[in-house]
Amino acid sequence: MARAVWGIVMLLGAVAMVVCAVAGFLSGWWVWVVAAALLVAGLFGLYEARKGWCMMRAMGFRTPM
Repeated sequence: MARAVWGIVMLLGAVAMVVCAVAGFLSGWWVWVVAAALLVAGLFGLYEARKGWCMMRAMGFRTPM
């Protein structure tokens, strides 16, 4: 559940960045890089939630969840 929420928040952040860039509130190449990074992170979080898999646990880290 936490990974799904994390994924949705990241996707909403990406959408907000793109809307602000298109509206003219933000400008520069860095806006698109950050928006793309948020999009990838959000999609990966939703993938983890869907599969019930955690990258950190797969690498051997002990997570509290």
